[in-house]
Amino acid sequence: MGEHVIKLPDVGEGVAEAELVEWHVKVGDLVREDMVLAAVMTDKATVEIPSPVDGEILWLGAEIGDTVAIGSPIVRLKVAGEGNVKAGGGDAPKAEAPAKSAEPKAEAQPSTPKPAPKPANPPARVSPAVAPQAARPAPVSGAPRAEGEKPLASPAVRLRAKEAGIDLRQVPGSGPAGRISHEDIDAFVARGPQVARATGLVRKDGVEDIKVVGLRRKIAEKMSLAKSRIPHITYVEEIDVTSLEELRATLNKDKRGDRPKLTLLPFLMRAMVKAIAEQPNLNALFDDEAGIIHQHEGIHIGIAAQTPNGLVVPVVKHAEARDLWDSAVEVNRLADAAKAGTASREELSGSTITITSLGAMGGVATTPVINYPEVAIVGVNKIMVRPVWDGTQFIPRKMMNLSSSFDHRVIDGWDAAVFVQRIKALLETPALIFVD
Repeated sequence: MGEHVIKLPDVGEGVAEAELVEWHVKVGDLVREDMVLAAVMTDKATVEIPSPVDGEILWLGAEIGDTVAIGSPIVRLKVAGEGNVKAGGGDAPKAEAPAKSAEPKAEAQPSTPKPAPKPANPPARVSPAVAPQAARPAPVSGAPRAEGEKPLASPAVRLRAKEAGIDLRQVPGSGPAGRISHEDIDAFVARGPQVARATGLVRKDGVEDIKVVGLRRKIAEKMSLAKSRIPHITYVEEIDVTSLEELRATLNKDKRGDRPKLTLLPFLMRAMVKAIAEQPNLNALFDDEAGIIHQHEGIHIGIAAQTPNGLVVPVVKHAEARDLWDSAVEVNRLADAAKAGTASREELSGSTITITSLGAMGGVATTPVINYPEVAIVGVNKIMVRPVWDGTQFIPRKMMNLSSSFDHRVIDGWDAAVFVQRIKALLETPALIFVD
């Protein structure tokens, strides 16, 4: 028998390190060749690490959330034959290194603070705080009361229980025939929050510690960067989308070939393309360290999408070259890939301006965070039927707010307003979207 050490391979993209986001094995597991051992993340791409050999897991070299350098040992296996570790040599971990649990302590990187040691069998969730058994009051005597049986107690005890919000049906009585005394009330109160009160509510004091890792940590870092470095200005405008919704319904009834069903997004994307043609400074990335604004000719619209793993932004490349239906096809394709976790790094990067939509959740207005280092983001809110004064009477109209944020370092409030007003005009008169 021998030992085989698996090192973190070069995952591409020129990165020097990756974050460990998932273990698929534990110490003592038997694995087969090509079985996935772990998953690491670089930027927003998750890469699976397979086993090149059959063997038994002896050691795991990192914990979830650790940053691991490319080429660092991450797994040691016992294998048939000599393996790839020579006795007394190499940079692999020593065979004597004990594996104390299924999730051993990670070898911390020099720049990463060493985590506090974990218990051998850490609980998945901290239980609600309850006094240790030795500190609890002695059990109250008396047999459990049958369901529906009226508790026996004096008027003074009943009044005290009522004032304290205690359901006497929950209090064991130590007196004759289960009669409840003041001492029984004292014992009941001393037993603490694990006993249901008359309201049926139970106090909970537990705390669950959730380590921020993987995509959630990437999102947190990017949001913090955007809010700390970009002075946001948010502009909210209401738009009458009655005509747009009528046009959309008509187009969706006209089934031609494999044309997809149209949502609001393709119309908004086409409106943004036209508005950006008049204000190209909105389609830009700002390198604030170099003091350079990179103004792009190609319009690459990021579509913020919520997935089971968190927020990602798939990108519709070259929206300026796509018509309404082509835009819809690409949006649907990218959304499906993002939700399935199969979107590539190229599909999740390269945006020059972003759309975010919380309309389905019913939001009236939002304050979107700019997708750094872009300079603008357009937020879609819900469509509501509201009475609108037409000069002679109130009529029902379908109204929607756009909440858009801009980098105030490079976009003046006036330019932001002009941009949104142009989008408003196009959406309120949707025929203009089709006019060159």
